[in-house]
Amino acid sequence: MATAARTARPTPAAPAAPAQPALPIRALAEFLGTALLVIGGVGTAVAAPGTGTVGIALAFGLSLLVLAYTIGPVSGAHVNPAVTLGALIAKRIEPAAAGAYVVAQLLGGLAGAGVVYAFRSADPSFDLATDGLGTNGWGAASTGGYGIGAAITVELVFTALLVMVVLAATARSSNAAVAGIPIGLVLVVAHLVAIPVDGTSVNPARSLGPALVSGGTALSQVWLFVVVPLVGAVIGALLHKVLWSADGGHSVAAAVTTPDPTTKAGAR
Repeated sequence: MATAARTARPTPAAPAAPAQPALPIRALAEFLGTALLVIGGVGTAVAAPGTGTVGIALAFGLSLLVLAYTIGPVSGAHVNPAVTLGALIAKRIEPAAAGAYVVAQLLGGLAGAGVVYAFRSADPSFDLATDGLGTNGWGAASTGGYGIGAAITVELVFTALLVMVVLAATARSSNAAVAGIPIGLVLVVAHLVAIPVDGTSVNPARSLGPALVSGGTALSQVWLFVVVPLVGAVIGALLHKVLWSADGGHSVAAAVTTPDPTTKAGAR
């Protein structure tokens, strides 16, 4: 009895990658996002200091959480040169796009600081030299009187942790719906620990903008809050690479299936 030959069914083609927004649009999203992060976080520290450490930490974390879901689909919501550097090391973003992101973030941080200064200076009792603008610092500029060593330590540790969490939370496409939650929470934790030490940076754009507006000691000390978070980002990205190498490439495969618009995969 003859058996009919079975025709093999063609394997369904993988879904096409979503169209990548143009780089100027993504850079604009990073500019706006960084400005809003500074307005939300630094604005709370300057205009509502009575909320205390917990209130300021929540303001930063919740601002980042909201941005993750609003501009995340456009640019990835890095809003932080340290995160962009970590993404570059992890090969999640092209070098040219990373450069555009960093420029947009630094300008956004300055614009956000300008907005905070504009509404805070409307209070006749406000004095920039005395009250400050949510800047970072050590020694006499530290609310807890901590020295430069403590500032370097918290910035290094918590920037590395932030970058690790961002890379891990966004590694799998199945995490997309909840990725913003751990990212926002880790920023809250960083602020809870580091606010008494140096005001918490973990973000060069967040520090440079207010320092440029404030001048003085804040500007002379801002180098630490640019350099150390970038070093922390390198450490965090390398640790993520080591830890996730045991995943056997599954996280990479998942990320390529539904690419982030800032990645090389998203440009395919």
